[in-house]
Amino acid sequence: MPIKREDDFEKRREHLKSLSDEELKKRFWDLADEIVKPLAHLAYTHTSPSIERSVLLRMGFSSIEAKEIVNKVEELNLLPKGAGNVVYRLSKKKDIGIREAGLLLADGKCMDEALCLFSGGENNGA
Repeated sequence: MPIKREDDFEKRREHLKSLSDEELKKRFWDLADEIVKPLAHLAYTHTSPSIERSVLLRMGFSSIEAKEIVNKVEELNLLPKGAGNVVYRLSKKKDIGIREAGLLLADGKCMDEALCLFSGGENNGA
């Protein structure tokens, strides 16, 4: 036999009773933002190899190429900066295409240059 729950709706809604529909709507979205904010922060500040491979796939690399690029970026401890970001910055630094820069990284070339892009100095931080 199910346990009957005591109805305390009126008691729990007392602090909301005087709010208009607009005020209730605003309160709802404020609370929703408060709940989601830590998740959004986590997503903004953390990544994973699978997320970075996905980014590289959308940049036009094959899954095999993306896997190799991510592996090299991980070796450099630059994954938190974003593999796509590393490829992009390397392409700008060397004045070459994004694809070419990514393939250089996948082959283990330009690793020192990529690392230097994020080692500090003027306009190098991410």
